[in-house]
Amino acid sequence: MNLSFIKKLGPGLLFAGAAIGVSHLVNSTKVGAEFGFGLLWALLLVNLFKYPFFQFGPRYAAATGESLLDGYKKLSKGLLITYFILSFATMFTIQTAVTIVTAALAKQLFGFDFPMEVWSTIITLLCLGILAMGRYSFLDKLMKVIIITLTISTVVAFSSALANGNEALSIGQIFPTESGGILLLIVFMGWMPAPLDISIWHSLWAIEKQQETAEFTPKTALFDFNFGYIVTIILGVCFMALGAYVMFASGIEFSPKGGEFASQLIDLYTKNLGNGAYIIIAIAAFTTMFSTTLTTLDASPRAMAKTSQLLFGKYIKHSYIFWMLILVAGTILILTQFLANMSTLIYVATALSFITAPFYAISNYILITSKHTPTAWQPKLGLRILSWLGIIFLTGFSIWYLTTI
Repeated sequence: MNLSFIKKLGPGLLFAGAAIGVSHLVNSTKVGAEFGFGLLWALLLVNLFKYPFFQFGPRYAAATGESLLDGYKKLSKGLLITYFILSFATMFTIQTAVTIVTAALAKQLFGFDFPMEVWSTIITLLCLGILAMGRYSFLDKLMKVIIITLTISTVVAFSSALANGNEALSIGQIFPTESGGILLLIVFMGWMPAPLDISIWHSLWAIEKQQETAEFTPKTALFDFNFGYIVTIILGVCFMALGAYVMFASGIEFSPKGGEFASQLIDLYTKNLGNGAYIIIAIAAFTTMFSTTLTTLDASPRAMAKTSQLLFGKYIKHSYIFWMLILVAGTILILTQFLANMSTLIYVATALSFITAPFYAISNYILITSKHTPTAWQPKLGLRILSWLGIIFLTGFSIWYLTTI
């Protein structure tokens, strides 16, 4: 693979690292286990309708040299305040949730029988050390290695499952009618490929990349994003296929807990394809979740630091490490004191992600089509039409979620 090509990539792979997590390893695999390829339409449809609003993050940042948060402030200070409140309300539980799954996989992969709280704390402190020492530049380089490892191991695991499948699975598309299936569909689509506020994280990473190299132009930023987005879609299909070929019609009752489900996935894969497949799927699963844990630990503090600076003025300039320490402390506190209530906390965070999707979609669209974005980099008619359809879809989806749950 051309090294200069890889060097130009950056924020798009960080986006992929943040997105390819619970939505892929747990939700996509569960959907494959329950419905085979019957909900492939849902994966492709939700990625299509969310595409514009994710893309507007790097588009705006590369075209203006500002993050979406700067743009939000130009539109309305109320948007920033709303984002600050929503982000603070969800960042601890989201970080804890992805860390727990990562810790469960680390425990299974490395074999040390520490309590989950200990493994989770180790993972958190490891990520803290990586980010505190290396900041964006090191994260950019490390994520290239992680995403390449993740992609290769996942595609190899998918190919092995395909080759060892006992029978061809139907690709006929279905719509669930039972309540359990409908709830799984809602969660699957709501978190695929990720919550929309990741567009804000992406814009911040794009600014960092632009400061690092003058070659990161608006055109390069869009290519970089599209590359990362395509990777997330391909791996989403791969994980759905793993569930379909390894777990579909197995008769096993799957755990609702992400860490336990991931362990079931590894065990089932080994049982069906042999012990030699264990290391492949274990590496794929662990790198999936470690990339999410690492990128979220960087992105939430980065976004909160920028928001604090914009809201509270020039006296708050370097609060990235402060917010990272706050997030680490809050995550460890939840892990040690409130782990029994995690399901409730995650439910609240998940619900906020669903119902705020139209907020981020509309805000991003208004900003990218406003006077604050250079005319040359505003979306053309086709992308505008897709955005309108996406806003209608996400608004209707949020209403469906609220009336179903």
